[in-house]
Amino acid sequence: MPPARAPGSGRALPALDRLDEIPGISRDTAQAIIAEIGLDMTRFPTPGHPVSWAKLSPRTVQSGATNRAGKTGKGNPYLTAILGEAAAAAARTDTFLGERYRRIVRRRGKLPALVAVARTILVIIWHLLTSRTARFCELGASYYASRIDKDKKARGHIRQLEALGFTVTLAPAA
Repeated sequence: MPPARAPGSGRALPALDRLDEIPGISRDTAQAIIAEIGLDMTRFPTPGHPVSWAKLSPRTVQSGATNRAGKTGKGNPYLTAILGEAAAAAARTDTFLGERYRRIVRRRGKLPALVAVARTILVIIWHLLTSRTARFCELGASYYASRIDKDKKARGHIRQLEALGFTVTLAPAA
């Protein structure tokens, strides 16, 4: 086995080591994932294909003008179970995936949040297995907070308060 490389160098790491970098995935989990989907990603042209094959893609049931969330379906039960365990482990971390879980669980619930994180992990796996030189890059738990436009959010809150009949003046915090 070749020696581990520093991030950013041009040499490729083995697939097992690249998958092991993802939060929530251990070497045993990475081996099980590789056993289920294989290393050849040419059978999955886009990241949506393995997600659909594992039945982790969101489903909408429409009846007339009413839309509601449907069940994900029955895909590969072994891969789904492995990714579910990885998502549960990643949800307890202080990483991008953990923060994604916490953001979704507030408005959708625990199970849909775990499925969403499992789907995200599978998309990351597809990207890592498609390119031999691709490496996992942790975005950090503050990724979403750094994307918030504070001025736009303040204008929206001011507009809501004015619609309720309040007069708003803003002063900078000390």
